[in-house]
Amino acid sequence: MRVTMILPAAGSSSRYSKAGGLRSKLDEDLGGRPVLQRTVELFTKRDEVAGIIVAGPHDEEAYEEFCGRHADKLALLGVRICRGGKTHRHETVASALELVDDQTTHIGVHDAARPCTPDDLLDRVFDGAHRHDAVIPAIDVPDTIKRVSEMEDAGENDPLDAILGGAGKANRSMRRVSETIPRTGLVLVQTPQLFSASLLRRAYAQQDLTSTDDASLVERLGETVTVVEGDPRNIKITLPKDLALARSILGVRTPSERPTHKRF
Repeated sequence: MRVTMILPAAGSSSRYSKAGGLRSKLDEDLGGRPVLQRTVELFTKRDEVAGIIVAGPHDEEAYEEFCGRHADKLALLGVRICRGGKTHRHETVASALELVDDQTTHIGVHDAARPCTPDDLLDRVFDGAHRHDAVIPAIDVPDTIKRVSEMEDAGENDPLDAILGGAGKANRSMRRVSETIPRTGLVLVQTPQLFSASLLRRAYAQQDLTSTDDASLVERLGETVTVVEGDPRNIKITLPKDLALARSILGVRTPSERPTHKRF
Protein backbone atom coordinates (compact mmCIF):
# COMPACT_ATOMS: atom_id res chain seq x y z
CA MET A 1 0.00 0.00 0.00
CA ARG A 2 1.38 3.37 -1.07
CA VAL A 3 -0.50 6.25 0.55
CA THR A 4 -0.59 9.97 -0.19
CA MET A 5 -2.08 12.04 2.62
CA ILE A 6 -3.98 15.25 1.91
CA LEU A 7 -4.35 17.84 4.69
CA PRO A 8 -6.85 20.60 3.82
CA ALA A 9 -5.61 23.82 5.44
CA ALA A 10 -7.38 26.51 3.43
CA GLY A 11 -9.80 27.70 6.10
CA SER A 12 -9.67 31.20 7.57
CA SER A 13 -10.15 30.07 11.21
CA SER A 14 -13.09 32.48 11.45
CA ARG A 15 -14.83 30.59 14.26
CA TYR A 16 -11.55 30.41 16.14
CA SER A 17 -10.99 34.15 15.76
CA LYS A 18 -14.54 35.09 16.71
CA ALA A 19 -14.14 33.07 19.90
CA GLY A 20 -11.04 35.03 20.91
CA GLY A 21 -8.19 33.42 18.99
CA LEU A 22 -5.41 35.86 18.15
CA ARG A 23 -4.03 34.01 15.11
CA SER A 24 -4.86 31.12 12.82
CA LYS A 25 -5.45 27.96 14.82
CA LEU A 26 -2.91 26.17 12.61
CA ASP A 27 -0.25 28.66 13.72
CA GLU A 28 -0.88 28.17 17.44
CA ASP A 29 1.93 26.78 19.56
CA LEU A 30 1.56 23.14 20.51
CA GLY A 31 4.57 22.12 22.56
CA GLY A 32 7.03 24.25 20.62
CA ARG A 33 5.68 23.50 17.14
CA PRO A 34 2.71 24.89 15.20
CA VAL A 35 -0.50 22.87 15.21
CA LEU A 36 -0.11 22.22 11.47
CA GLN A 37 3.36 20.76 11.90
CA ARG A 38 2.16 18.54 14.73
CA THR A 39 -0.56 17.18 12.45
CA VAL A 40 1.85 16.55 9.60
CA GLU A 41 4.20 14.68 11.92
CA LEU A 42 1.48 12.09 12.60
CA PHE A 43 2.20 10.64 9.17
CA THR A 44 5.90 11.25 8.53
CA LYS A 45 7.04 8.05 10.25
CA ARG A 46 4.43 5.70 8.79
CA ASP A 47 5.93 3.32 6.24
CA GLU A 48 2.76 3.32 4.15
CA VAL A 49 2.83 7.08 3.60
CA ALA A 50 4.85 8.02 0.52
CA GLY A 51 3.74 11.63 0.27
CA ILE A 52 1.94 14.41 2.14
CA ILE A 53 0.19 17.35 0.50
CA VAL A 54 -0.97 20.39 2.46
CA ALA A 55 -3.54 22.55 0.66
CA GLY A 56 -3.30 26.12 1.93
CA PRO A 57 -5.42 29.24 1.34
CA HIS A 58 -6.72 30.08 -2.12
CA ASP A 59 -6.23 33.84 -1.99
CA GLU A 60 -2.81 34.70 -3.42
CA GLU A 61 -1.74 37.02 -0.62
CA ALA A 62 -2.97 34.67 2.10
CA TYR A 63 -1.25 31.76 0.35
CA GLU A 64 2.07 33.60 0.24
CA GLU A 65 1.80 34.44 3.93
CA PHE A 66 0.91 30.81 4.68
CA CYS A 67 3.98 29.60 2.78
CA GLY A 68 6.12 32.16 4.56
CA ARG A 69 5.08 30.73 7.91
CA HIS A 70 5.14 27.02 7.09
CA ALA A 71 6.91 26.15 3.84
CA ASP A 72 10.44 25.79 5.21
CA LYS A 73 9.43 23.58 8.13
CA LEU A 74 7.13 21.42 6.01
CA ALA A 75 9.70 21.06 3.23
CA LEU A 76 12.07 19.46 5.74
CA LEU A 77 9.34 16.89 6.37
CA GLY A 78 8.94 16.18 2.66
CA VAL A 79 5.60 17.96 2.37
CA ARG A 80 4.31 19.60 -0.80
CA ILE A 81 2.08 22.67 -0.53
CA CYS A 82 -0.58 23.79 -2.99
CA ARG A 83 -3.31 26.41 -3.06
CA GLY A 84 -6.66 25.20 -1.82
CA GLY A 85 -10.20 26.03 -2.83
CA LYS A 86 -11.79 29.45 -2.78
CA THR A 87 -14.91 28.59 -0.78
CA HIS A 88 -15.59 24.92 -0.12
CA ARG A 89 -13.58 22.13 1.44
CA HIS A 90 -14.16 19.81 -1.51
CA GLU A 91 -12.49 22.41 -3.76
CA THR A 92 -9.42 22.26 -1.54
CA VAL A 93 -9.21 18.46 -1.64
CA ALA A 94 -9.77 18.48 -5.41
CA SER A 95 -6.86 20.89 -5.83
CA ALA A 96 -4.56 18.58 -3.86
CA LEU A 97 -5.76 15.53 -5.80
CA GLU A 98 -4.19 16.99 -8.91
CA LEU A 99 -0.75 16.52 -7.30
CA VAL A 100 -1.23 12.88 -6.33
CA ASP A 101 1.02 10.68 -8.48
CA ASP A 102 -0.09 7.58 -10.38
CA GLN A 103 1.94 5.25 -8.12
CA THR A 104 -0.32 6.07 -5.18
CA THR A 105 -2.65 3.19 -4.34
CA HIS A 106 -4.53 4.92 -1.50
CA ILE A 107 -5.37 8.51 -0.64
CA GLY A 108 -6.02 9.70 2.89
CA VAL A 109 -7.65 12.96 3.93
CA HIS A 110 -7.04 14.32 7.43
CA ASP A 111 -8.11 17.57 9.07
CA ALA A 112 -5.09 19.86 9.41
CA ALA A 113 -6.41 21.02 12.80
CA ARG A 114 -6.60 17.48 14.22
CA PRO A 115 -3.10 17.02 15.74
CA CYS A 116 -3.85 14.57 18.57
CA THR A 117 -4.72 11.44 16.58
CA PRO A 118 -3.39 8.42 18.53
CA ASP A 119 -1.14 5.92 16.78
CA ASP A 120 -3.48 3.01 17.51
CA LEU A 121 -6.33 4.80 15.72
CA LEU A 122 -4.07 5.29 12.70
CA ASP A 123 -3.21 1.58 12.86
CA ARG A 124 -6.90 0.67 12.72
CA VAL A 125 -7.58 2.92 9.74
CA PHE A 126 -4.54 1.79 7.75
CA ASP A 127 -5.09 -1.88 8.59
CA GLY A 128 -8.71 -1.57 7.51
CA ALA A 129 -7.66 -0.07 4.19
CA HIS A 130 -5.85 -3.31 3.30
CA ARG A 131 -9.26 -5.01 3.13
CA HIS A 132 -11.72 -2.22 2.32
CA ASP A 133 -11.77 0.56 -0.26
CA ALA A 134 -13.14 3.24 2.07
CA VAL A 135 -12.36 3.39 5.80
CA ILE A 136 -13.26 6.07 8.34
CA PRO A 137 -12.92 6.27 12.14
CA ALA A 138 -15.92 7.16 14.29
CA ILE A 139 -17.07 7.04 17.90
CA ASP A 140 -20.51 6.21 19.25
CA VAL A 141 -22.67 9.16 20.26
CA PRO A 142 -22.54 9.15 24.07
CA ASP A 143 -25.18 11.80 24.81
CA THR A 144 -28.82 12.42 24.09
CA ILE A 145 -29.30 14.20 20.76
CA LYS A 146 -31.97 16.89 20.39
CA ARG A 147 -32.85 19.09 17.44
CA VAL A 148 -33.39 22.70 18.49
CA SER A 149 -34.78 25.88 16.97
CA GLU A 150 -34.15 29.52 17.82
CA MET A 151 -36.26 31.44 20.31
CA GLU A 152 -36.01 34.82 21.99
CA ASP A 153 -35.82 35.01 25.77
CA ALA A 154 -37.64 38.18 26.76
CA GLY A 155 -36.18 38.20 30.26
CA GLU A 156 -36.53 41.29 32.41
CA ASN A 157 -36.77 44.79 31.02
CA ASP A 158 -33.40 46.50 31.04
CA PRO A 159 -33.53 50.23 31.97
CA LEU A 160 -30.55 50.85 29.67
CA ASP A 161 -32.72 50.01 26.67
CA ALA A 162 -34.34 53.47 26.74
CA ILE A 163 -30.93 55.12 26.76
CA LEU A 164 -28.99 52.84 24.43
CA GLY A 165 -31.78 52.06 22.02
CA GLY A 166 -31.63 48.34 22.69
CA ALA A 167 -27.84 48.05 22.72
CA GLY A 168 -27.95 47.34 26.43
CA LYS A 169 -30.51 44.54 26.19
CA ALA A 170 -30.15 41.78 28.69
CA ASN A 171 -32.13 39.51 26.35
CA ARG A 172 -30.13 36.48 25.37
CA SER A 173 -30.62 34.23 22.42
CA MET A 174 -31.98 30.91 23.58
CA ARG A 175 -33.19 27.80 21.75
CA ARG A 176 -36.11 25.47 22.21
CA VAL A 177 -36.18 21.71 21.71
CA SER A 178 -38.11 20.68 18.62
CA GLU A 179 -37.44 16.95 18.78
CA THR A 180 -35.29 14.25 20.37
CA ILE A 181 -33.38 12.10 17.90
CA PRO A 182 -32.77 8.42 18.74
CA ARG A 183 -29.01 7.93 18.95
CA THR A 184 -29.07 4.23 18.06
CA GLY A 185 -26.73 3.72 15.14
CA LEU A 186 -25.43 7.29 15.22
CA VAL A 187 -21.69 7.95 15.30
CA LEU A 188 -19.40 10.98 15.34
CA VAL A 189 -17.10 10.78 12.34
CA GLN A 190 -13.42 11.68 12.53
CA THR A 191 -10.41 11.68 10.23
CA PRO A 192 -8.16 10.40 8.73
CA GLN A 193 -10.43 8.92 6.09
CA LEU A 194 -8.61 6.53 3.77
CA PHE A 195 -9.71 5.41 0.30
CA SER A 196 -8.39 3.46 -2.64
CA ALA A 197 -7.04 6.08 -5.02
CA SER A 198 -9.31 5.04 -7.88
CA LEU A 199 -12.41 5.24 -5.68
CA LEU A 200 -11.68 8.71 -4.34
CA ARG A 201 -10.87 10.01 -7.81
CA ARG A 202 -14.15 8.57 -9.06
CA ALA A 203 -15.98 10.22 -6.15
CA TYR A 204 -14.46 13.58 -7.04
CA ALA A 205 -15.40 13.15 -10.70
CA GLN A 206 -19.08 13.53 -9.76
CA GLN A 207 -20.89 16.70 -10.73
CA ASP A 208 -22.33 17.34 -7.26
CA LEU A 209 -19.49 17.64 -4.75
CA THR A 210 -21.40 19.30 -1.91
CA SER A 211 -20.45 17.39 1.22
CA THR A 212 -19.22 17.69 4.77
CA ASP A 213 -16.60 14.97 4.39
CA ASP A 214 -15.04 12.84 1.69
CA ALA A 215 -16.84 9.67 2.74
CA SER A 216 -20.13 11.37 1.83
CA LEU A 217 -19.01 11.58 -1.79
CA VAL A 218 -18.12 7.89 -1.79
CA GLU A 219 -21.51 7.05 -0.28
CA ARG A 220 -23.16 9.01 -3.09
CA LEU A 221 -21.63 6.53 -5.53
CA GLY A 222 -23.39 3.72 -3.70
CA GLU A 223 -20.11 2.31 -2.43
CA THR A 224 -19.62 0.86 1.05
CA VAL A 225 -17.81 2.93 3.68
CA THR A 226 -16.34 0.86 6.51
CA VAL A 227 -16.21 2.32 10.02
CA VAL A 228 -13.45 1.50 12.50
CA GLU A 229 -13.26 2.58 16.13
CA GLY A 230 -12.29 6.22 16.58
CA ASP A 231 -10.95 7.86 19.72
CA PRO A 232 -12.30 10.71 21.89
CA ARG A 233 -8.78 12.13 22.07
CA ASN A 234 -8.81 12.67 18.32
CA ILE A 235 -10.20 16.18 18.66
CA LYS A 236 -10.39 18.86 16.01
CA ILE A 237 -9.27 22.31 17.14
CA THR A 238 -12.12 24.71 16.33
CA LEU A 239 -12.21 27.07 19.32
CA PRO A 240 -9.47 28.39 21.65
CA LYS A 241 -10.64 26.06 24.43
CA ASP A 242 -9.87 23.11 22.13
CA LEU A 243 -6.22 24.20 22.03
CA ALA A 244 -6.03 23.92 25.81
CA LEU A 245 -7.54 20.43 25.58
CA ALA A 246 -5.06 19.43 22.86
CA ARG A 247 -2.17 20.54 25.06
CA SER A 248 -3.57 18.44 27.88
CA ILE A 249 -3.97 15.37 25.64
CA LEU A 250 -0.42 15.66 24.31
CA GLY A 251 1.03 16.61 27.71
CA VAL A 252 2.69 19.80 26.48
CA ARG A 253 2.92 23.22 28.09
CA THR A 254 1.93 26.65 26.90
CA PRO A 255 4.82 28.88 25.69
CA SER A 256 4.79 30.86 28.93
CA GLU A 257 5.20 27.67 30.97
CA ARG A 258 8.31 26.51 29.10
CA PRO A 259 11.88 27.73 29.67
CA THR A 260 12.66 30.78 27.54
CA HIS A 261 15.10 28.93 25.28
CA LYS A 262 12.44 26.29 24.49
CA ARG A 263 9.61 28.67 23.62
CA PHE A 264 8.15 28.66 20.13
